[in-house]
Amino acid sequence: MACMETWRVSWAYPTILLCAYGFLITVKPLEPFVIPYLTGPDKNLTIEQVTNQIFPVSTYSYLAVLVPVFLLTDWLRYKPVMVLQCSSLLVTTAMLLWLQSVSEMQAMQFFYGVVMASEVAYFSYIYSVVELQHYRRATSYCRAAQLLGYTVGSVLGQLLVSFGLLSYHYTLVFTLVLTAIAWGVSWLLPMPQSSMFFHRRGRSGSASGALGEKVANDQPDLGITKTVEVKQSEVEINTNHSPSPEDTSQITAPVDLAEVQTPHIRGCSSSDSMRMSVVSGGTVVSESNASTGRVGCAGVLVQLWRDFLLCYSIPGLLRWSLWWTLATCGYNQILNYVQVLWEHIEPSSNFTVYNGGVEAVSSLFGAATAYAIGITKVNWHQWGELALGFFSAMSGGALYVMVFSGNIWACYCGYVLFKCLYMLLITIAMFQIAVDLSMERYALIFGANNFGALVLQTIITFVVVDSGGLGLDIVTQFIIYGSYFCFIALVFFVWGTYVTVQRRRRTETPKQDVVIHENTHAEPF
Repeated sequence: MACMETWRVSWAYPTILLCAYGFLITVKPLEPFVIPYLTGPDKNLTIEQVTNQIFPVSTYSYLAVLVPVFLLTDWLRYKPVMVLQCSSLLVTTAMLLWLQSVSEMQAMQFFYGVVMASEVAYFSYIYSVVELQHYRRATSYCRAAQLLGYTVGSVLGQLLVSFGLLSYHYTLVFTLVLTAIAWGVSWLLPMPQSSMFFHRRGRSGSASGALGEKVANDQPDLGITKTVEVKQSEVEINTNHSPSPEDTSQITAPVDLAEVQTPHIRGCSSSDSMRMSVVSGGTVVSESNASTGRVGCAGVLVQLWRDFLLCYSIPGLLRWSLWWTLATCGYNQILNYVQVLWEHIEPSSNFTVYNGGVEAVSSLFGAATAYAIGITKVNWHQWGELALGFFSAMSGGALYVMVFSGNIWACYCGYVLFKCLYMLLITIAMFQIAVDLSMERYALIFGANNFGALVLQTIITFVVVDSGGLGLDIVTQFIIYGSYFCFIALVFFVWGTYVTVQRRRRTETPKQDVVIHENTHAEPF
């Protein structure tokens, strides 16, 4: 019994439950075949109704609830939002199973938007219930469980369809059962005692120091950087309780002296009781009480806004975030409507579709690509913009192949290539952004980038897809999406070329100065 209690309070218990939850909610055998299901005899909807009237609703609802769900996730400490996510998925699956009209399918898509918006709680939860030293392992296990769920669901759906083992209707019933089990698992998850913003626990300030160093590294080297050791007794701490090792942190970071005059831009706030002072050599020493307990909503919003301004003032982070936002918008749009293109090229009534197999293969190849990036040594800080331009051009080319080939197998191959390229680049972007940010600031940037992508996706959906806008056919839509990625490629090719030329000029100028200096001191013949 004592052993069981010890296991329940260890990091393994919530990690195993969360992995089980993530696996169960991502096993969706019908998802690769939702277009044949909706346009087939089960629902008898037309492809125009599905594309132009039903699918856009999920994008709109996703945007409408994303910010409230993001704040509620932290305020309610994750678990209630995970229960909400699974409850919404149950409602979505049940409505898809038993309802039929266009208006009812639009209501179903609204709840699916809530499911997508609530996904932020899945990875945020684990960081509030495990210790720092277990973050990497816990994150990898949870991500692996999700990828395994997607792959198993796609392969299982393909087997059921190819061999006629279950109809679409009963495949959806099976999915409903798995979702109900996941709903039960969500209630077993332990309730976290802390969260990133509203229910903080003591944290060290090393991550903030790292961000300060990143800001400094993106600024010209002033040659005045110096590390200073400060004794705790020499620093004034503004707290209402006795200091402890968890309450204070010492951070040294090189900065531009002009920036020190406006410390509020650097993420300091009264809620963190942070004090910044300038010492010799232009070094900033910041002291924070890393306050614990509940934080007011206004204080959290002010702190988030200051962190937002600070993070996006870093040129390198801004470049990667811009690509993240633009590319994620296009990627999500492709995922939402690629089945419509497949149905257009080769109707499921005339062909045994292999959508599930293609989704499984693309997920496995995407995971392999992301893993390969992790073990490849490339200076992405130097070549990142050109890589973004080159691979974005390849993505646009893959989309053109999907549209103009008129062959379902070429379309499948183009989709696999497109998905692998996105997984490759988004992995690089995530690492480049996260490497010097604290967990809270990374969560903020992650949410802000995805929110920007969703706003842009909503505009594109309304103008290009929605029947209230242009309501274009699927072929024209994908031509636009291919051109969209070509535009991204052009932007980053130009940007990368400019940055490369500027760097070469900066490296060549000191060499020329040295040559001139040596010539002026040369002895005459």
